[in-house]
Amino acid sequence: MQALFLIGEQRSGSNVLRLMLANSHEIAAPHPPHILQRIDPIVPVHQILDADQFDQMVEFVCRMVETNPVPWLNTTLHRNDVKNRCRERHVIAIYGAVMDIYAQSNNTRKWMCKSMQNIRWAKPLNNYFKTNKYIYLHRDGRDVALSFTKAVIGEKHVYFIAQQWAELQRICLDARSSLPTDRFFTISYQELTEETESTLRNLCAFLHIEFRPEMMNFYESQEAKNTAVASSLWENVNKPIMHQNFNKFLKELTEEQVRIIESVAGNELDELGYQRVFVKKGEEMKFTPEQIAAFKEENDQMKRHQVEKTDPEDARKRKIQEQVLTELKDAVKKWSLTEVKVAP
Repeated sequence: MQALFLIGEQRSGSNVLRLMLANSHEIAAPHPPHILQRIDPIVPVHQILDADQFDQMVEFVCRMVETNPVPWLNTTLHRNDVKNRCRERHVIAIYGAVMDIYAQSNNTRKWMCKSMQNIRWAKPLNNYFKTNKYIYLHRDGRDVALSFTKAVIGEKHVYFIAQQWAELQRICLDARSSLPTDRFFTISYQELTEETESTLRNLCAFLHIEFRPEMMNFYESQEAKNTAVASSLWENVNKPIMHQNFNKFLKELTEEQVRIIESVAGNELDELGYQRVFVKKGEEMKFTPEQIAAFKEENDQMKRHQVEKTDPEDARKRKIQEQVLTELKDAVKKWSLTEVKVAP
């Protein structure tokens, strides 16, 4: 199996691209339970576990998949099968095993994970998977910030959204500079939505798969329908590409919000070719601890308000998966993780 990682930041068209590639029928691309991102704060995902810890972790990872808001198609996870596919006893190996099973269950030899923050673990991923490739999908950080202010997940104040966006873009850009061109492919959201066919053809050539016209009709697939009904986050993926869906921040963000984003993430906007509107390079605003504290208070208040507005069914689905992580935290409290080897 070949592992492919879609990286960048959420609210950048990643589900659309995932569904397009899944509709090639040569790449298995399930909706991600964000295994590495969610488990690493509890147990480092490249930490070697003892036999009992490993068995428990297999169970927890499988349950994360099984409680995912968007069910995985045609896939049953037998725990012994998962364990037998692991070459090492750590979470990355378990993650690779369940992705391999998904690909095999859907008759492909390649799989793609769209958990965008996986780039944070590029070194251990490269060491374990060896031939893995990255698809870097980026979108203007100001439009990303606007999208997050409306979403049921994530930060809500543009200062914190811009911080995370800039950090992730920097990690991606650094990875691009260190990997050969045959393992790293860059796409902008605007290219994906405005030059869709030519962009997909170039991506297919990079992935060594055949371009198929049905990739353009991703919204008709069963996976798209399953995704669209799972949460308001993804309600548009069962519709055709939304054209002219960029530079919305010019109308919907205030000048002050744009100035904050351009001050926090200006270098990354520049490097990715996004023109600044208000803040010239070298003239970025500096924020005092008092200002940042005020931003945090506003951010927390907006997040609480968003929780109150969240659809109860959407919240219920998320809580089921969150309960698995709560149980994992309780289990790990009983583990002895001192002086345990970490995979390179």
